Amino acid sequence: MRLGLGLDVWASPRVELPMRRILLAERLGFDSVWTAEIYGADAVTPLAFLAAHTRYLRLGSAVAQIPARPPTTTAMQFATLEALAPGRVVCGLGLSGPQVAEGWYGQPWGRPSARLRDYVAIMRQALHREGPVAHDGPEIQLPYEGPGSTGSGRPLKSVLHPNPELPIFLATGGPANVRLTAELADGWLPLGYTPASAHLYAGDLAIGLEQDGRTMADLEVQTGTTVCLTDDVQTALDEAKPGVAMRVGGYGTTDHNFHRDAMVRRGFGEAAERIAQLFAAGRRDEAAAAVPDDYVDDGALVGSESRITERFEQWRSTDATGLTVRPNSEEEMVLLARLAGCEPRPDVEVPV
Repeated sequence: MRLGLGLDVWASPRVELPMRRILLAERLGFDSVWTAEIYGADAVTPLAFLAAHTRYLRLGSAVAQIPARPPTTTAMQFATLEALAPGRVVCGLGLSGPQVAEGWYGQPWGRPSARLRDYVAIMRQALHREGPVAHDGPEIQLPYEGPGSTGSGRPLKSVLHPNPELPIFLATGGPANVRLTAELADGWLPLGYTPASAHLYAGDLAIGLEQDGRTMADLEVQTGTTVCLTDDVQTALDEAKPGVAMRVGGYGTTDHNFHRDAMVRRGFGEAAERIAQLFAAGRRDEAAAAVPDDYVDDGALVGSESRITERFEQWRSTDATGLTVRPNSEEEMVLLARLAGCEPRPDVEVPV
């Protein structure tokens, strides 16, 4: 099991990278480090900084938001980053949601599955550089010939010679987009994937893989989990609930909330509805209290060392190839590296 270190670079008003933690992860043998983006802070710039300060960690976005950039811009950014850190870059893409797509980026929500397919196809063309990039899809067309066009656009080929095999991961959770991920992507950043729910995705993954004659061995699965080494499991679960309530009740719209959909898919439909109602009414503490313990605990690495060890083994029974964690202490990092069988890199210097 490969370990990834998740970073919430947008968690404070200013970007602050925990360099000691990142370098300790590299020294302990972690495989990757992952940034995210939200309106106001992007995912790619921190990876460029980390490219200059690390040597071994893969540098991934989980995720770069599709409405933030045209597909050729995303290809340019990640190809440039990969040129600076050869073989270490992973382009993780996600749709975001209609509120952010239309409210922050000024892009139409449109048809998400079709947009994903168009986006990846254009990126592949740009990276493979077999000819000028041209695409006539249901959601994205290049050259652009729509309203406001001068008609002078022409297909272009990247000046940079990028790595054509730069891996593209997709963050998806719904059936249609999971099938699309298995068909098109090099890796999957699943939403709502746990040891107890992994079987719910097996059919859609199989359908998507079959489209291109692939197997699960051809698809990386980089999922994530909560980590807390503690003797007080209940308090740790309770502390995680406000974040769950925010995502289930506060993200998206009534019709589009991927986190709520994931909760329903895992068999917690009544709780998801109750949380959404309470959150919409401004009763946030009650919304957090309505999050079931089992929902938070399923797949989480919370508790004593022996409990975490037992639960880590449950992850090994899934198709996950990587596990992204956000440890709170160096003790947790050392424990996870041991459980994952990481090989330390003694030549990495960690600042005191």
